[in-house]
Amino acid sequence: MISTDWDDAMSEQWKGAGGTPGGVKHFLIGLVMVIIGGYLLLNQVVVHSGFWAIFSLNSFGIALLPFLFGIAFLFYNGKSIIGWVLTVGGFLVILAGIIANLHIYFMPTSLFNTLIMLVLLVGGVGLILRSLQSIPE
Repeated sequence: MISTDWDDAMSEQWKGAGGTPGGVKHFLIGLVMVIIGGYLLLNQVVVHSGFWAIFSLNSFGIALLPFLFGIAFLFYNGKSIIGWVLTVGGFLVILAGIIANLHIYFMPTSLFNTLIMLVLLVGGVGLILRSLQSIPE
């Protein structure tokens, strides 16, 4: 059989996971395990938010003021540096406030289900990391 440059280029292009020989099966099985374990774990988490409070006072309006003033400045002059600073800064304060007031709970589940979720997740990560090593064919 005559080998061409195209065949050599294709064999160089088709390498395993991480550019090493072999490991594609380990990578795919690990990826499926991580996806299933991560889904099952995240499915047990409940997230809800609370009220913004500083010294027991509702403070969302105070965080909203710089954002609104920044928007007003930008509508007056789109190149206004103070407008951009107030808008972006106000948006970041609002985003940080939303994240800071989230409450995250893990719903009750059996020990068996928890172990299944964690073994799938951690075992999948282990297989993915193993697939990145050079495995002889």
